[in-house]
Amino acid sequence: MEPIRQQFRTTGSAGLDAGSLPMRLYEKSKRLGIWDPAEIDFARDREDWAGLAELEQQTILSLTSLFLAGEESVTLDLLPLMLAVAREQRLEEELYLTAFLFEEGKHTQFFRRFVDEVVGDPGDLQRFHTPSYRALFYEQLPAALSALLTDSSPAAQARAAVTYNMIVEGVLAETGYHSYHRMLVERDLCPGLRSGLVRVKQDEARHIAYGVYLLARLVSEEPALWEIVDARMNELLPLALGTVTETFEPYYEDELEIPVGLDEQTFLDYATGQFAKRHARIERARRQTLAEVEAEAEADAEAEARLTG
Repeated sequence: MEPIRQQFRTTGSAGLDAGSLPMRLYEKSKRLGIWDPAEIDFARDREDWAGLAELEQQTILSLTSLFLAGEESVTLDLLPLMLAVAREQRLEEELYLTAFLFEEGKHTQFFRRFVDEVVGDPGDLQRFHTPSYRALFYEQLPAALSALLTDSSPAAQARAAVTYNMIVEGVLAETGYHSYHRMLVERDLCPGLRSGLVRVKQDEARHIAYGVYLLARLVSEEPALWEIVDARMNELLPLALGTVTETFEPYYEDELEIPVGLDEQTFLDYATGQFAKRHARIERARRQTLAEVEAEAEADAEAEARLTG
Protein backbone atom coordinates (compact mmCIF):
# COMPACT_ATOMS: atom_id res chain seq x y z
CA MET A 1 0.00 0.00 0.00
CA GLU A 2 1.34 3.39 -0.99
CA PRO A 3 1.69 5.93 1.82
CA ILE A 4 -1.28 8.29 1.99
CA ARG A 5 0.76 11.00 3.67
CA GLN A 6 4.24 11.94 2.46
CA GLN A 7 5.45 14.13 5.32
CA PHE A 8 4.57 15.91 8.56
CA ARG A 9 4.82 19.65 9.00
CA THR A 10 6.04 19.53 12.56
CA THR A 11 8.98 17.22 11.82
CA GLY A 12 10.06 19.17 8.76
CA SER A 13 11.71 22.54 8.43
CA ALA A 14 8.43 24.47 8.28
CA GLY A 15 7.28 23.64 11.82
CA LEU A 16 4.41 25.76 13.14
CA ASP A 17 3.86 29.44 12.39
CA ALA A 18 3.62 30.72 15.96
CA GLY A 19 3.05 34.28 14.75
CA SER A 20 -0.01 33.52 12.63
CA LEU A 21 -3.38 34.74 13.84
CA PRO A 22 -4.83 31.21 14.26
CA MET A 23 -1.93 30.23 16.51
CA ARG A 24 -2.27 33.42 18.55
CA LEU A 25 -5.98 32.70 18.99
CA TYR A 26 -5.08 29.13 19.98
CA GLU A 27 -2.72 30.46 22.65
CA LYS A 28 -5.45 32.79 23.95
CA SER A 29 -7.91 29.93 24.10
CA LYS A 30 -5.50 27.90 26.21
CA ARG A 31 -5.03 30.83 28.60
CA LEU A 32 -8.53 32.31 28.69
CA GLY A 33 -10.88 29.57 27.54
CA ILE A 34 -10.17 27.00 30.24
CA TRP A 35 -13.17 27.59 32.48
CA ASP A 36 -15.51 24.90 33.73
CA PRO A 37 -19.30 25.35 33.49
CA ALA A 38 -19.65 22.80 36.30
CA GLU A 39 -17.87 25.16 38.72
CA ILE A 40 -20.25 28.12 38.33
CA ASP A 41 -22.26 28.75 41.49
CA PHE A 42 -25.99 29.04 40.77
CA ALA A 43 -27.13 29.31 44.42
CA ARG A 44 -28.11 33.00 44.18
CA ASP A 45 -29.59 32.39 40.75
CA ARG A 46 -32.06 29.89 42.21
CA GLU A 47 -33.14 32.44 44.83
CA ASP A 48 -33.55 35.15 42.19
CA TRP A 49 -35.50 32.82 39.90
CA ALA A 50 -37.97 31.92 42.65
CA GLY A 51 -38.65 35.61 43.25
CA LEU A 52 -39.38 36.51 39.63
CA ALA A 53 -42.87 37.04 38.23
CA GLU A 54 -44.01 34.50 35.63
CA LEU A 55 -43.54 36.93 32.72
CA GLU A 56 -39.97 37.65 33.86
CA GLN A 57 -39.25 33.94 34.11
CA GLN A 58 -40.63 33.36 30.62
CA THR A 59 -38.47 36.17 29.22
CA ILE A 60 -35.28 34.70 30.67
CA LEU A 61 -36.33 31.22 29.61
CA SER A 62 -37.10 32.37 26.06
CA LEU A 63 -33.70 34.02 25.62
CA THR A 64 -31.88 31.11 27.26
CA SER A 65 -33.61 28.65 24.92
CA LEU A 66 -32.29 30.56 21.90
CA PHE A 67 -28.74 30.52 23.25
CA LEU A 68 -28.91 26.87 24.31
CA ALA A 69 -30.14 25.54 20.97
CA GLY A 70 -27.79 27.88 19.13
CA GLU A 71 -24.76 26.61 21.04
CA GLU A 72 -25.77 23.00 20.47
CA SER A 73 -26.24 23.73 16.79
CA VAL A 74 -22.83 25.32 16.29
CA THR A 75 -21.23 22.48 18.26
CA LEU A 76 -22.82 19.95 15.94
CA ASP A 77 -22.16 21.88 12.74
CA LEU A 78 -18.52 22.97 13.11
CA LEU A 79 -16.89 19.63 12.25
CA PRO A 80 -17.13 19.91 8.43
CA LEU A 81 -15.24 23.22 8.53
CA MET A 82 -12.51 21.60 10.63
CA LEU A 83 -12.28 18.81 8.07
CA ALA A 84 -12.09 21.27 5.15
CA VAL A 85 -9.25 23.16 6.85
CA ALA A 86 -7.45 19.90 7.70
CA ARG A 87 -7.68 18.74 4.09
CA GLU A 88 -5.87 21.92 3.05
CA GLN A 89 -3.18 21.13 5.66
CA ARG A 90 -3.69 24.45 7.41
CA LEU A 91 -2.42 23.01 10.67
CA GLU A 92 -2.44 26.25 12.66
CA GLU A 93 -6.09 26.86 11.81
CA GLU A 94 -7.00 23.28 12.63
CA LEU A 95 -5.30 23.57 16.02
CA TYR A 96 -7.33 26.65 16.83
CA LEU A 97 -10.55 25.01 15.66
CA THR A 98 -10.03 22.19 18.16
CA ALA A 99 -10.22 24.82 20.92
CA PHE A 100 -13.12 26.50 19.13
CA LEU A 101 -15.17 23.27 19.20
CA PHE A 102 -14.23 22.60 22.84
CA GLU A 103 -15.55 26.03 23.78
CA GLU A 104 -18.82 25.62 21.87
CA GLY A 105 -19.42 22.37 23.73
CA LYS A 106 -18.83 24.08 27.08
CA HIS A 107 -21.32 26.81 26.19
CA THR A 108 -23.94 24.17 25.51
CA GLN A 109 -23.27 22.55 28.89
CA PHE A 110 -23.37 25.92 30.66
CA PHE A 111 -26.81 26.93 29.42
CA ARG A 112 -28.28 23.46 29.94
CA ARG A 113 -26.93 23.41 33.49
CA PHE A 114 -28.68 26.74 34.17
CA VAL A 115 -31.94 25.27 32.89
CA ASP A 116 -31.60 22.05 34.89
CA GLU A 117 -30.36 23.53 38.17
CA VAL A 118 -32.11 26.90 38.26
CA VAL A 119 -35.25 26.63 36.16
CA GLY A 120 -36.10 22.98 36.79
CA ASP A 121 -38.49 21.42 34.28
CA PRO A 122 -39.24 24.08 31.65
CA GLY A 123 -41.05 21.82 29.21
CA ASP A 124 -40.18 21.82 25.51
CA LEU A 125 -38.06 24.93 24.96
CA GLN A 126 -38.47 24.70 21.20
CA ARG A 127 -41.75 26.57 21.65
CA PHE A 128 -39.64 29.74 21.80
CA HIS A 129 -37.99 29.15 18.42
CA THR A 130 -39.47 31.62 15.95
CA PRO A 131 -39.77 31.08 12.16
CA SER A 132 -36.64 33.12 11.36
CA TYR A 133 -34.68 31.36 14.10
CA ARG A 134 -35.75 27.98 12.75
CA ALA A 135 -34.79 28.98 9.21
CA LEU A 136 -31.26 29.83 10.41
CA PHE A 137 -30.54 27.06 12.89
CA TYR A 138 -32.68 24.21 11.58
CA GLU A 139 -31.96 24.82 7.88
CA GLN A 140 -29.33 27.34 6.76
CA LEU A 141 -26.55 26.62 9.28
CA PRO A 142 -26.50 22.80 9.03
CA ALA A 143 -26.94 22.94 5.25
CA ALA A 144 -24.08 25.39 4.69
CA LEU A 145 -21.66 23.49 6.92
CA SER A 146 -22.58 19.97 5.84
CA ALA A 147 -22.10 21.06 2.21
CA LEU A 148 -18.35 21.17 2.99
CA LEU A 149 -18.32 17.39 3.28
CA THR A 150 -18.68 17.10 -0.49
CA ASP A 151 -17.52 20.55 -1.63
CA SER A 152 -14.73 22.21 0.33
CA SER A 153 -13.97 24.80 -2.34
CA PRO A 154 -13.16 28.38 -1.26
CA ALA A 155 -16.65 29.45 -2.36
CA ALA A 156 -18.30 26.78 -0.17
CA GLN A 157 -16.04 27.70 2.76
CA ALA A 158 -16.99 31.35 2.32
CA ARG A 159 -20.72 30.57 2.39
CA ALA A 160 -20.25 28.40 5.48
CA ALA A 161 -18.15 30.97 7.34
CA VAL A 162 -20.61 33.78 6.59
CA THR A 163 -23.45 31.65 7.93
CA TYR A 164 -21.63 30.46 11.04
CA ASN A 165 -19.27 33.25 12.03
CA MET A 166 -20.79 36.40 10.60
CA ILE A 167 -24.52 35.82 11.01
CA VAL A 168 -25.05 33.20 13.72
CA GLU A 169 -22.17 34.34 15.93
CA GLY A 170 -21.38 37.86 14.73
CA VAL A 171 -24.95 39.17 14.55
CA LEU A 172 -27.27 36.97 16.61
CA ALA A 173 -25.11 35.51 19.39
CA GLU A 174 -23.00 38.58 20.03
CA THR A 175 -26.03 40.87 20.05
CA GLY A 176 -27.99 38.51 22.26
CA TYR A 177 -25.24 38.04 24.82
CA HIS A 178 -24.58 41.78 24.96
CA SER A 179 -28.24 42.65 25.61
CA TYR A 180 -28.99 39.67 27.85
CA HIS A 181 -26.01 40.39 30.10
CA ARG A 182 -26.92 44.08 30.29
CA MET A 183 -30.49 43.23 31.35
CA LEU A 184 -29.25 40.97 34.15
CA VAL A 185 -26.69 43.54 35.33
CA GLU A 186 -29.22 46.39 35.41
CA ARG A 187 -31.53 44.29 37.58
CA ASP A 188 -28.74 42.61 39.57
CA LEU A 189 -30.10 39.17 38.74
CA CYS A 190 -28.51 35.73 38.51
CA PRO A 191 -24.79 36.34 39.21
CA GLY A 192 -23.88 32.80 38.15
CA LEU A 193 -25.55 33.22 34.79
CA ARG A 194 -23.89 36.62 34.38
CA SER A 195 -20.42 35.26 35.16
CA GLY A 196 -20.88 32.48 32.61
CA LEU A 197 -22.09 34.95 29.99
CA VAL A 198 -18.92 37.01 30.40
CA ARG A 199 -16.82 33.92 29.71
CA VAL A 200 -19.00 32.89 26.77
CA LYS A 201 -18.69 36.38 25.25
CA GLN A 202 -14.91 36.25 25.57
CA ASP A 203 -14.81 32.89 23.80
CA GLU A 204 -17.16 34.11 21.08
CA ALA A 205 -14.99 37.17 20.46
CA ARG A 206 -12.15 34.83 19.47
CA HIS A 207 -14.50 32.77 17.30
CA ILE A 208 -15.67 35.85 15.43
CA ALA A 209 -12.09 37.08 15.04
CA TYR A 210 -11.21 33.78 13.39
CA GLY A 211 -14.28 33.92 11.14
CA VAL A 212 -13.43 37.43 9.96
CA TYR A 213 -9.84 36.32 9.36
CA LEU A 214 -10.95 33.23 7.42
CA LEU A 215 -13.26 35.23 5.16
CA ALA A 216 -10.70 38.00 4.69
CA ARG A 217 -8.05 35.40 3.81
CA LEU A 218 -10.33 33.76 1.26
CA VAL A 219 -11.25 37.10 -0.31
CA SER A 220 -7.62 38.26 -0.33
CA GLU A 221 -6.60 35.07 -2.14
CA GLU A 222 -9.57 35.20 -4.55
CA PRO A 223 -11.09 38.71 -4.73
CA ALA A 224 -13.99 37.43 -6.84
CA LEU A 225 -15.26 35.58 -3.76
CA TRP A 226 -16.35 38.93 -2.33
CA GLU A 227 -19.49 38.76 -4.47
CA ILE A 228 -20.42 35.43 -2.86
CA VAL A 229 -19.66 36.72 0.63
CA ASP A 230 -21.64 39.92 0.09
CA ALA A 231 -24.63 38.08 -1.36
CA ARG A 232 -24.68 35.52 1.45
CA MET A 233 -24.40 38.16 4.18
CA ASN A 234 -27.29 40.14 2.74
CA GLU A 235 -29.33 36.97 2.17
CA LEU A 236 -29.11 35.92 5.82
CA LEU A 237 -29.16 39.28 7.61
CA PRO A 238 -33.00 39.55 7.36
CA LEU A 239 -33.32 36.18 9.12
CA ALA A 240 -31.06 37.35 11.94
CA LEU A 241 -32.94 40.61 12.37
CA GLY A 242 -36.22 38.74 11.96
CA THR A 243 -35.29 36.53 14.90
CA VAL A 244 -34.94 39.65 17.06
CA THR A 245 -38.22 41.16 15.86
CA GLU A 246 -40.15 37.91 16.24
CA THR A 247 -38.84 37.42 19.78
CA PHE A 248 -40.36 40.76 20.80
CA GLU A 249 -43.68 40.26 18.96
CA PRO A 250 -45.52 38.47 21.81
CA TYR A 251 -44.99 41.49 24.08
CA TYR A 252 -46.63 43.81 21.56
CA GLU A 253 -49.44 41.41 20.59
CA ASP A 254 -50.45 40.73 24.21
CA GLU A 255 -49.62 44.29 25.39
CA LEU A 256 -47.13 42.97 27.90
CA GLU A 257 -44.54 45.10 29.65
CA ILE A 258 -41.05 44.47 28.27
CA PRO A 259 -38.62 43.77 31.15
CA VAL A 260 -36.18 46.50 32.13
CA GLY A 261 -32.97 46.30 30.15
CA LEU A 262 -34.49 44.78 27.02
CA ASP A 263 -35.19 47.03 24.06
CA GLU A 264 -35.83 45.85 20.51
CA GLN A 265 -34.29 48.88 18.84
CA THR A 266 -31.13 48.54 20.92
CA PHE A 267 -30.87 44.92 19.78
CA LEU A 268 -31.33 45.90 16.13
CA ASP A 269 -28.95 48.87 16.26
CA TYR A 270 -26.18 46.82 17.87
CA ALA A 271 -26.68 43.96 15.40
CA THR A 272 -26.63 46.13 12.28
CA GLY A 273 -23.65 48.12 13.56
CA GLN A 274 -21.55 44.99 14.10
CA PHE A 275 -22.66 43.61 10.74
CA ALA A 276 -21.68 46.82 8.90
CA LYS A 277 -18.26 46.94 10.56
CA ARG A 278 -17.38 43.39 9.57
CA HIS A 279 -18.91 43.70 6.12
CA ALA A 280 -16.56 46.62 5.43
CA ARG A 281 -13.61 44.77 6.97
CA ILE A 282 -13.99 41.77 4.66
CA GLU A 283 -14.64 43.95 1.61
CA ARG A 284 -11.28 45.67 2.18
CA ALA A 285 -9.53 42.31 1.92
CA ARG A 286 -10.06 42.38 -1.86
CA ARG A 287 -7.25 44.94 -2.00
CA GLN A 288 -5.03 43.52 0.75
CA THR A 289 -2.15 41.08 0.89
CA LEU A 290 -2.30 38.12 3.26
CA ALA A 291 0.15 39.91 5.59
CA GLU A 292 -2.15 42.94 5.71
CA VAL A 293 -5.14 40.69 6.38
CA GLU A 294 -3.30 39.09 9.31
CA ALA A 295 -2.27 42.45 10.76
CA GLU A 296 -5.79 43.85 10.62
CA ALA A 297 -7.28 40.62 11.96
CA GLU A 298 -4.97 40.80 14.97
CA ALA A 299 -6.08 44.37 15.65
CA ASP A 300 -9.72 43.25 15.35
CA ALA A 301 -9.12 40.41 17.80
CA GLU A 302 -7.58 42.76 20.37
CA ALA A 303 -10.50 45.17 19.99
CA GLU A 304 -13.03 42.37 20.46
CA ALA A 305 -11.19 41.20 23.58
CA ARG A 306 -11.33 44.72 25.08
CA LEU A 307 -15.05 45.03 24.37
CA THR A 308 -15.83 41.74 26.10
CA GLY A 309 -13.81 42.57 29.18
